[in-house]
Amino acid sequence: MRPDRPVIGGVVCLATGVALLVAYCHDASSANIAYPFSSSALHVNLTTTGPAVLGGLAFLALGILFLAWSLLVAIGSQISLLFHRDDRPEGIFGRYDAPSFEAYEDQSHIRLADSKKEG
Repeated sequence: MRPDRPVIGGVVCLATGVALLVAYCHDASSANIAYPFSSSALHVNLTTTGPAVLGGLAFLALGILFLAWSLLVAIGSQISLLFHRDDRPEGIFGRYDAPSFEAYEDQSHIRLADSKKEG
C-alpha cells in the first residue's frame, strides 16, 4: 500500500477539525511584543460550544490516526525496498508494463500494416 492516500485523508481531516473548532469560536486572541523578548506573550483563548466541539475533536483524532497510519505504511514500504528492490522505473501513477508484441500467441489480430511488413 502506498502512503499517499492516508496522508491526503489525514490532512483533510485535520483541516476540517481545526476549521470546525475555529469557525464556532467565541473568544479572541492577543499578542504582546516587548523588548526584552522574554517579556513577550501570546494569549489565545478558544471557546467553542455546541456540536462543533465533538465534530472538531473527532476530525482531529481521525486525522492524527490517518497520519500515524501513513507514517507506518511509509516506513514499511521503505523497509521492503531494502529487500525487494526493483530496478524498473516507476511512473507518477504507478507501474505499467506495456504488453509486448511477442506476448501474443495468436497472431490473427495483426494489423494490416504489420502483415505487409512480414510477407
